[in-house]
Amino acid sequence: PYLLLTLSALFWGANIIAGKLAIGELDPYALSVMRWMAAFLIIMPFAWIEIRRGWGWLAFYGILGFTSFNVLLYAATTYTAAVNVAMIQAAIPVLVMVGNFAIFRVRASGLHIVGVVLTIYGVIHVATHGAPLRLVGLDVNIGDAMMLLAALFYALHSLMLRYKPKIGWLSFIACTSFFAMLAAFAYQALFGTGPAGLVAEVATMSWRGWAVVIYVALLPSIVAQMTYAQGVELIGPNRASLFINLIPVFGALLAVFVLGETLEAFHMAAAVFIIAGIGLAEYAARRNLREILKPQ
Repeated sequence: PYLLLTLSALFWGANIIAGKLAIGELDPYALSVMRWMAAFLIIMPFAWIEIRRGWGWLAFYGILGFTSFNVLLYAATTYTAAVNVAMIQAAIPVLVMVGNFAIFRVRASGLHIVGVVLTIYGVIHVATHGAPLRLVGLDVNIGDAMMLLAALFYALHSLMLRYKPKIGWLSFIACTSFFAMLAAFAYQALFGTGPAGLVAEVATMSWRGWAVVIYVALLPSIVAQMTYAQGVELIGPNRASLFINLIPVFGALLAVFVLGETLEAFHMAAAVFIIAGIGLAEYAARRNLREILKPQ
């Protein structure tokens, strides 16, 4: 599960870079349409669809966790740095832990809570550019705010994976990609340039635009979704969601080496809190597991 979840974080970290590279090629709505349409067409020939119930949950995953999350992520990259977008995703484990307690009454240990608090402070440090008191006056960049909302959406997606229909992973990805594609078309029609604008953008895309579409359709959409969902099944949403905090590491490094962005001092300080939070929370989870398995 650790390898699977680390690969998911790497592919999603690079997805943020892809969103930045798509600026000037496709708007966030058009990119989402192309991403999920391509993903669906790629995976569909290999999937065997045999579902008698559970369509509602599959639509939920596709609309909220796939399309809504990524539309906000791609839009956020137009207003804020890719490093910020990557690091703010560390809010997802906090929201998962709170949701697990509020909805399913799953309690967390004291060390786990300390780890989560450290992580969320790291997120706040990034969103306020090293000045947490700015949060009091709601003085937050619109791109950072979009990414925080996206984090809420994906936390809900992670929590609800426990209701995933008992189908194969190829079928799961095919079905959710189909609903994600429908949602992306709806977003494009309502908030984007509409069908005519979509055709015009695709017709004028350069090789870079097509490379972005191929990447986001294959690795973040198909491979990463599958490895993350399997990781959640193996070690549970509380522990699995912590690996999303590796996205800041991969995203920040890729932003520096690929986009030429600069790591500021507040990014470094936030990284210390986020990494410490991951370590404490995972240590707490493993210690609790050893206590449960210890002979009585």
